[in-house]
Amino acid sequence: MKQRGEKFTCLTAYDACFAQLIAEAGVEVTLIGDSLGMVLQGHDSTLPVTMDDMVYHISSVKRGNRGAFLIGDMPFMSYASETQTLENAATLMRAGAQMIKLEGGAWIANSTRLLAERGIPVCAHMGLTPQSINRIGGYHVQGRDPRQAESMLAEAKLLEESGASMLLLECVPQTLARTISEAVTIPVIGIGAGPDTDAQVMVLHDLLGISPITPKFVKNFLKGSDDGIPGALRAYVADVKAKRFPAPEHCFN
Repeated sequence: MKQRGEKFTCLTAYDACFAQLIAEAGVEVTLIGDSLGMVLQGHDSTLPVTMDDMVYHISSVKRGNRGAFLIGDMPFMSYASETQTLENAATLMRAGAQMIKLEGGAWIANSTRLLAERGIPVCAHMGLTPQSINRIGGYHVQGRDPRQAESMLAEAKLLEESGASMLLLECVPQTLARTISEAVTIPVIGIGAGPDTDAQVMVLHDLLGISPITPKFVKNFLKGSDDGIPGALRAYVADVKAKRFPAPEHCFN
């Protein structure tokens, strides 16, 4: 799809019912994200999410899925060593994930290479990485500083060379997201990264307008839907593919 210049969609899901609705709406990729710690469990960050939590929700989504590609998050501190990385990634794959997602830049290159060599596809999550929230000091846009932007571009290329099959860019300036998307051959999914990435992802609860906070890059697709939740999901898919979403008001300069 990237080679054809065709946009694709990604959406989070955490249970069988929504997994089925999402796939039937035409969403190509379902992410079982550690965002469940905030939208399901009520935590103020993703850090408390455990491997047991991820296995439970991935297996639930797997049972309801109807053909979407499934990506599962590796939770906080579940890939701190080589042995831990391999064992935990294998556990998520057995639960039903078809790709696992790691947060970080150059420092996850070795883990990415280790997993890719053993047949486990990796999505590398760059930009705003919620598991590092205590280090970066808050939910801020990343890559506005020219030196940081250059570093992120170099790290994206390194991660592709290390075997990453996909990148996810969160909360980065639109121009940087475009530059990275054009510089790598693997698909790039964006959230708060502008319209020029190969795909978009949203948290399900944001799309439905039921999250307690509303970031700049969020759009409520349930508002105005004439077919409830299924209609909102189809509208999201249609707007991404038609390049109507994200609009300028959802982007960072």
